[in-house]
Amino acid sequence: MTNIDALRVVTVWQSSVVPSEDAHQSEYTAECDNRRAWISGFTGSAGCAVIEKNKASLFTDGRYFLQASKELDEKHWTLMKQSLPGVPTWQEYLVKKVPHNSNIGIDPSVINLTDAKALEASLKTIGSKLVYVNQNLVDKVRTDLPKRPSNPIQLHPFKYAGKSTKLKLSDLRQSLNGKSMVVSALDEVAWLLNLRGSDIHCCPVFFSYVVVTPNDATLYLQPSSPSSEKVKEHLEEANVRVRDYSQLLGDLERLDGPFLVDGSTTNMSIIKALGDDRIHIGKSPISLSKAIKNESELNGMRSCHKRDAVALCKHFSWLSDALVNRKENVREYDAASHLEDTRALDPHYVGPSFDTIAATGPNGAIIHYSPDRENSPMINPRRIYLCDSGAQYLDGTTDITRTFLFDGEPTEFQKRAFTRVMQSHIAVDKAIFPQGTTGYQLDSMARAPLWTDGLDFRHGVGHGVGAYLNVHEGPCGIGARASYNDVPFQIGMVVTNEPGYYEDGQFGIRLENVLTVRKSNSPYRFGNRDYLGFEHMTFVPFGRRLLDTKILTAEDQKWINNYHQECRAVLEPLLKNDSKTLSWVERETEPL
Repeated sequence: MTNIDALRVVTVWQSSVVPSEDAHQSEYTAECDNRRAWISGFTGSAGCAVIEKNKASLFTDGRYFLQASKELDEKHWTLMKQSLPGVPTWQEYLVKKVPHNSNIGIDPSVINLTDAKALEASLKTIGSKLVYVNQNLVDKVRTDLPKRPSNPIQLHPFKYAGKSTKLKLSDLRQSLNGKSMVVSALDEVAWLLNLRGSDIHCCPVFFSYVVVTPNDATLYLQPSSPSSEKVKEHLEEANVRVRDYSQLLGDLERLDGPFLVDGSTTNMSIIKALGDDRIHIGKSPISLSKAIKNESELNGMRSCHKRDAVALCKHFSWLSDALVNRKENVREYDAASHLEDTRALDPHYVGPSFDTIAATGPNGAIIHYSPDRENSPMINPRRIYLCDSGAQYLDGTTDITRTFLFDGEPTEFQKRAFTRVMQSHIAVDKAIFPQGTTGYQLDSMARAPLWTDGLDFRHGVGHGVGAYLNVHEGPCGIGARASYNDVPFQIGMVVTNEPGYYEDGQFGIRLENVLTVRKSNSPYRFGNRDYLGFEHMTFVPFGRRLLDTKILTAEDQKWINNYHQECRAVLEPLLKNDSKTLSWVERETEPL
């Protein structure tokens, strides 16, 4: 019996919906919450499965089209490529394709308020309705269901956090203006309480909720979550009491007063416990506070990016030498492992911030590719190699992509595509914009060099990054996503700059740095407002071999040369005892 057949046996309604998210609306989930991956076989971080009596559909976005087509069993699954013309979202599918007057089952803990209410309203127009189940049916039929992680919780020191938990709670209560709040997002809990964990792969968070009222704060933890004496003292000092994770919903039913609810991070189980009459829908104040890094957090981010650059250069120097000079066979997986081992030499290193994308040739066109431990191919030095990786350090989080051709000559098209991506990257890095500008507004400016040649890419230009927190962090970003138009850039925000181009079955190109928003030194202040720009925190050379200097402007060349001089200034003192890596850096940063 297949996993889908097992689910159908216990399903009494016309359709079941299995989203990717967990009860905290996390992007990356623990193995016990990987329900959509278990039911479908598709392991990407974004997607939704709709299972009907006689068919099953998997909906995902452009980042995962190639991956999903490889992982799904086409005998049982139909891949729905969202955003392509004529392809509905999973919500539209339930309204337009599933028979009218249907009951559609879903676990209320894995759908947020915003999505649920919108879907309920759409389904009502055709006589259909959402049925909220008491037990997740995938969990019911999953015979190998892993235990929920409850790893040790660590204190995030003030020297890195830059703001005490007491002050964060005070600021939150002031923003709530007499209301209470359930903090559901795991990175918001970790940030608010200056704590870190490791319950989710690559994310320094722990399974928990926090309920903040005008007078109290309660942390809901799994009873098996071990906390040191330092953590206990820290919570006592901040007047935060601890309750069992499983007691949240019962406690919410008994609490009085209005609650501010963020519809994008609060699941429907919590809404049902609170009741519609007590909720006031609004944005979590923590989301924006967390996104605007203070000086301690920014200094930590700058510091860890410089040390991370040393590890990257050591790795790329080794890889280039192994492939070109020593003619060694290096698998993608082995290259990714070498990079992680190199980063691990840093005493502040905690682990990767996501699984490394080490992709040779056509694998680079799979936007979220990850090499398999057993079956990853050898890296071909004469094919384009894309490496997207990041790390968690005690003082910050990194995310960087570089694209190289280690040997041989690129085609004219490869050089042109790479150079257009480079120009898109430069356009974002150099952007100056008035206060109040959003990442949505910067998206077309970033893509313009690629559009010149009729090229584009199916992912955002950039996403927010946490400070020793999740590598993908809201609410800011650069892209066509509507939510990026809700939050203007502010000084201290951190965002990636990662345009790309992907030729299916051939190669992938992406160039990524991490930036922070700063005040621009513009000579005028039209409209009596400040103008903002970006400061890059990443210092690793770009691949010179792939540049087409014929289409680079003088300003482009100046930017590349200046950036490479900055790389030298940062790296040379840190590599003075590593002549081999230093020699690689010097070669890669020769002026154009």
